[in-house]
Amino acid sequence: MAIDAPVTRPANPRFSSGPCAKIPTFSLDKLSDAPLGRSHRAAIGKEKLKAAIDGTAEILGIPEGYKVGIVPASDTGAVEMAMWSMLGARKATMLAWESFGAGWVTDVVKQLKIDAEVKEAGYGDIVDFTEVDFDTDVVFTWNGTTSGVRVPNGDAIPADRAGLTICDATSAAFAQDLPWDKLDVVTFSWQKVLGGEAAHGMLVLSPRAVERLESYTPAWPLPKIFRMTKGGKLNEGIFKGETINTPSMLAVEDYLVALDWARSVGGLKGLMARADANAQAIWDFCESRDWIANLANDPATRSNTSVCLKFTDDRISDGAAFAKAVAKRLENEGVGLDLGAYRDAPAGLRIWCGGTVETSDIEALLPWIEWAYEAEIAAQSQAA
Repeated sequence: MAIDAPVTRPANPRFSSGPCAKIPTFSLDKLSDAPLGRSHRAAIGKEKLKAAIDGTAEILGIPEGYKVGIVPASDTGAVEMAMWSMLGARKATMLAWESFGAGWVTDVVKQLKIDAEVKEAGYGDIVDFTEVDFDTDVVFTWNGTTSGVRVPNGDAIPADRAGLTICDATSAAFAQDLPWDKLDVVTFSWQKVLGGEAAHGMLVLSPRAVERLESYTPAWPLPKIFRMTKGGKLNEGIFKGETINTPSMLAVEDYLVALDWARSVGGLKGLMARADANAQAIWDFCESRDWIANLANDPATRSNTSVCLKFTDDRISDGAAFAKAVAKRLENEGVGLDLGAYRDAPAGLRIWCGGTVETSDIEALLPWIEWAYEAEIAAQSQAA
């Protein structure tokens, strides 16, 4: 029997977790002020890059004395710069509860071969921060993009820690309230919460992180794009818009437009409220149904950006195939694009809920998920 499809469709079906949906007011003509064909070292290029740095610090409320820079290779490049430049001065602790955190473990343990304790939690959980030794250098993701869990707060991180905290916050920045006094290195990328374009990373350093850079020289050689010091002192130019390699001025303009939009919706508080409303719509949907649930086991650690879901119906014989089939139905209907779980994560769906997504689009998507689930259950029964 045919199952009736919902009538209402999302106005924007883009729910990818990276690159994420553009700002709702986006149009290409908003980028007309980009200084194309100009050197990024020219005055206009430096001005644009400095505006991106200053706007980031302003909206995120980054404290005075912290350094904000634009670096190569997106969030990955920013994390690698920090680890290669700062780790090795003392023992490290690596925290992992999803695929990206596990990747940082591999880099530190197998590539840099640093003395490190590894603490891991399965998908849907996070490591117990009260059991972490913060007199070591601690590396962790704030929000698990592939697992849908986040650190609820920084309460367990001591103010008088001896080690550095290196935090990959790429799917948290601009959607969650980061405790800057507890974080020494924070990294993220433009293509997440503000829906910018790929290839550019942001690196935020506390005074303690700067002190480490200026007082410690790693035992291994550093590639040019990782070098943040000159003559034993911080290369201040990186944090004034003098990027290590050539940035895309078109992507810079796009980020500036997104920062302006962020201001128009109330800055960080407005962006957080938008993400919270989006995620809450999904959580309420799951609470009222017995066949789908949040992958995050503890409600306190649920992500409000990368919301990961799992199917819980006992009739599903092959979870991975079922989830892929549901995602395919939604894509074929043009109502939900890029909704499949990350390749290394448990089978299910992943819905991006950052502030560039409209709550009305989330609300329009949810009945379609139920339709696709019911249609796939029916198809499975017929094939049995």
